[in-house]
Amino acid sequence: MNSITTFKKYIDLLDEVYKQSSLSAVLESDATLARAGANANEIVIPKLSMQGLANYSRNSGYVNGDVTLTNETVQFNYDRGRAFSVDAMDDEETAGVAFGKLSSEFIRTKVVPELDAFRFAKLAVNGGYTVTGATLANGDDVLAAVLAAQSAMDENEVPADNRILFITPSLYNSIKALDTTKSREALEGFAQIVKVPQTRFYTAIDLLDGTTSGETAGGYAKDSDAKDINFMVVHKPAVLQFTKHTVNKVITPEENQHADAWKFCYRAYGLEDVYENKTAGIYVHTKA
Repeated sequence: MNSITTFKKYIDLLDEVYKQSSLSAVLESDATLARAGANANEIVIPKLSMQGLANYSRNSGYVNGDVTLTNETVQFNYDRGRAFSVDAMDDEETAGVAFGKLSSEFIRTKVVPELDAFRFAKLAVNGGYTVTGATLANGDDVLAAVLAAQSAMDENEVPADNRILFITPSLYNSIKALDTTKSREALEGFAQIVKVPQTRFYTAIDLLDGTTSGETAGGYAKDSDAKDINFMVVHKPAVLQFTKHTVNKVITPEENQHADAWKFCYRAYGLEDVYENKTAGIYVHTKA
């Protein structure tokens, strides 16, 4: 019982590692906006639509309008996991010490990069505005492209608040190197700026299944038809991002019939999508 209790306390540390390392965690949606669907693999999102103004009549008064509240069922689209065993003698004192070192490194180097890459790819494919193949030779080009993104969102009436700029470190540094009033004002126009390594920033990825020949290492790879993303401007309210991280099995050495070892199973389960009426809130700029 003490060992299990120790491990349950460690589960909180797993979540903490994720929050400190993930670059897309800032986009997590408010869980109160959705409710569970009829099936375990779906959630229900409320959608509101209404009619516009009509002419007012001094004789008959107002024209009646319709307000419609509908519920859209969305299925979770990310379900990945791995199981690890830790020999009992390697973790003699308490459950979670040896595994803790293993799992923290696993989450930091495998889970988090894949989650980020998956999310950015989903946003890229569902975004409402994409610029492809524009050459960004220097900081001035990057600054002009970022300003163009802001203008496009302004023209599409995307609210100025809650806009987040995700950009590769090299492009961000090229803007910073300009050190001009124009560049500072452009960067200050975002609620947050997040630097994303190119290895997590593609328009599409392949999730390796972990069992097929050539895919046993698991993880992800850039899709053969994918483009590198230069930067992405995201209006946070446009994103549907719900994530569940569960260590859903803890098997003690006494219960393990195959080895004298602790067995821990890690699973990442979630959803990444864009509201149908808010696709203009995702602006993507890619390489050729």
